[in-house]
Amino acid sequence: MREILPALSRWYAAGEPFGLATVVAVSRSAPRGPGAAMAVGPGDEVVGSVSGGCVEGAAFELAKEVVETGRAQLQNFGYSDEDAFAVGLTCGGEITLLVRPVTAGYDTSFGEVAASVAGHRPVVVATVTDGPAPRGAALAVWPDTVSGSLGAIGLDAAVTDDARGELAQGATGLRHYGPNGERREDDVTVFLQSFAPPPRMLVFGAIDFAAAVARIGAFLGYRVTVCDARPAFADPRRFPEGAEVVVDWPHRYLRSTEIDGRTVMCVLTHDPKFDVPLLEVALRTPAAYIGVMGSRRTHEDRMARLREAGFGEVELARLRSPIGLDLGARTPEEVAVSIAAEIVALRWGGTGSPLADTAGAIHPPRLKSV
Repeated sequence: MREILPALSRWYAAGEPFGLATVVAVSRSAPRGPGAAMAVGPGDEVVGSVSGGCVEGAAFELAKEVVETGRAQLQNFGYSDEDAFAVGLTCGGEITLLVRPVTAGYDTSFGEVAASVAGHRPVVVATVTDGPAPRGAALAVWPDTVSGSLGAIGLDAAVTDDARGELAQGATGLRHYGPNGERREDDVTVFLQSFAPPPRMLVFGAIDFAAAVARIGAFLGYRVTVCDARPAFADPRRFPEGAEVVVDWPHRYLRSTEIDGRTVMCVLTHDPKFDVPLLEVALRTPAAYIGVMGSRRTHEDRMARLREAGFGEVELARLRSPIGLDLGARTPEEVAVSIAAEIVALRWGGTGSPLADTAGAIHPPRLKSV
């Protein structure tokens, strides 16, 4: 969707209607995931893809049809055993497409959404796909405002609440509600598509543990940056593809980079000349997680130095030090798992205890967005 927004914005600004096909559900080996999109605009110009070629022809015809009729359609495509030439996915998977018309009259908030995505401002687009609500109706939800409607005040309120919760994770998928937003009913199906920059993981100290932490950070969906002042250690070849590697003093780099309430920091230097100046900066940011590696003796020395620098106990309580949960980890990969487990537990309010030793709800309420 992000890739085709420039073309969609151009059509929308010019008042040209277009049909937008979006993958809202997949099963088995479907080639594209939820959120993949294709649009047909003026002069039958096509941008994007929903299946890598399998059903694009049918999507093209549907997109033209919804523009003519002004009515959105929901269509499922899968493999046909009876007719190998029928419209379907030869890979054996299934996809469900929502195809809807888009103009300023159909979707008054599309221009704002496109501008937000282009400007890296987080937004969720909620669209009715099925049920006793106007199919194709859209509600745009930002952290501090909304635009549009799904047809009922209660439904708008419930979807807005869920959308803001999912936005922190950049989640995209189907949700179910009653006609007025009832949580325990599933008459109305709504597709929530999040447009949020991935949260950042900053790994300070390019030691052997850092490569494992970077790998698991990427696996969890973080945009990973590894920073070390030593060029010999901050070598991109030592880290997974896609990780940004920066040669700079950690505290200096941290002062110059963007930090928000979803950012996690893993300080693996366990050297006072690096980590104390770094933590003096880190503790003044809104980062969700600040984990620091080191022995208990190193931890106590570090805490004393930070107290001397003027930090109080409330500020120091933000440090997860020594870093990670007590899993008995030894290898870099095991330590990375213990760090990831602590980050996940903090995100969802988990205790880190074996579920067999706990009572009550298995899935705790959201407490933080890590």
